[in-house]
Parts: sequence; C-alpha cells; structure tokens
Amino acid sequence: MSSNIIAAKKSPEMMDYLLHRRSVPINQLRTPGPDDAQISDILKTAARTPDHGKLFPWYFIVFKDHARKQAGDLIAQAWQKQNPDASPAKLDLERERFLRAPLVIGVISRIRPGKYPLWEQVLSAGAVCYNLCLAANAQGFGSNWLTEWYAYDKTFRAGIGLDERDHIAGLIYIGTAHTPPEERERPLLERIVTYWRAGQPLNKGDDYDRDIFGYPKSGFDININSGDH
Repeated sequence: MSSNIIAAKKSPEMMDYLLHRRSVPINQLRTPGPDDAQISDILKTAARTPDHGKLFPWYFIVFKDHARKQAGDLIAQAWQKQNPDASPAKLDLERERFLRAPLVIGVISRIRPGKYPLWEQVLSAGAVCYNLCLAANAQGFGSNWLTEWYAYDKTFRAGIGLDERDHIAGLIYIGTAHTPPEERERPLLERIVTYWRAGQPLNKGDDYDRDIFGYPKSGFDININSGDH
C-alpha cells in the first residue's frame, strides 16, 4: 500500500482556490492545450473519484488534434439528419463545435450491473467531470463542462461508439484562458442550507426554480429508491 495516500491535509491554498475557481466561457479558450503527459495526469486525477463498490462506472473519450474535426463532422451529420433543410452556414457552425478548444474530453457514464444503485453510479460520473475540470485547472488550463444537444442525439452517440448503456455525463473543453473570467451568481447559503432538527422546515432552494422551463427531460429513467435497474 502506498504510504503517500492523503485522506486529509490542511491546505489554505486549496480552500482559496476552490472558493475562487470559475469555469472559463468556451469562447475564451485558446491554444495551447495540455500536452500528452499533462492529459495523462488530468485523467489519472479525474479517475480518483468517489465510487461506491469500485465499479468505475465511467470511461473517457479524448478528442484532440484531427479527431476534433472528425467528431465535428459527425455533429454536422446529426444536425442535418434532424434538420434536412439546414443551411451550409449552420452545418459549418455545428461542424466546428469541437474546434472551440484545443482539447475535448468526454466523460461517459456506463452503468455496471450489480447491487449498487444506478443513481450512485451516475453521480460518480458527475464527480469525475468536476475532478477533471479541477485537474485541468491545476495544470494551468481553463475548462468548461458542457453537454449541448448532440450529447443526447442518437446519431452522434452511435457515431462515436456509444451504446444504450452509455450516456454522456460531460464534454469537458480545455484550453488556455484568453482573458480572466468574470464571477457569476452563486447561491445564497441561507436558501439552501438547513441545520436540521426535528420539525425544522428545510431550505430547499426553491427560490431558484425557473418555472417557465418546467422540469428537464431525462435521457433515461432513474429509480433512485432502489438498486434495481
């Protein structure tokens, strides 16, 4: 067993970093991107994620160099299939999606059979996405966690090799921040935190509901109350 495993280590620098970190808008990401050694370290870090049962219910797809253009061609094909009358300009816009950053890493949630709840496996994939962003940031790069329409499109998903067990948890765009990002709105703790005691109403953050949108449609059904799936 390794002797340098850290369960807890006081780090004011890490606290300061986490209190001030920010995703970089995708139009502010530029070259250079990470080199191969940095990509390897980023992926190793991303994989050190809470994972009930040690199932590793996720995997990575790395889009770099010419592969970004190939993926963009698949996106354009998927858009044209949905929109046969799409203009050449719109298809070009879709084709350039993966060219907006020098590196794109797909985090794919893949449910493993067994007794561990599907919901926990999906959450683990989400944690991988955030770990990946933090690892890229720690290497000095900006990152942005997106999905966008093509993450849910059957044509695109099949084109990159996914099957019915696979879902795109995130497409992480990574590059050098062109300008420092501005701060964004953060939740007020008094709206989302409850120090619980019997009978205490919970602060559920319902002030942040956006009723005009309704509830999002899921790409799959999740039974969060059992391990059956």
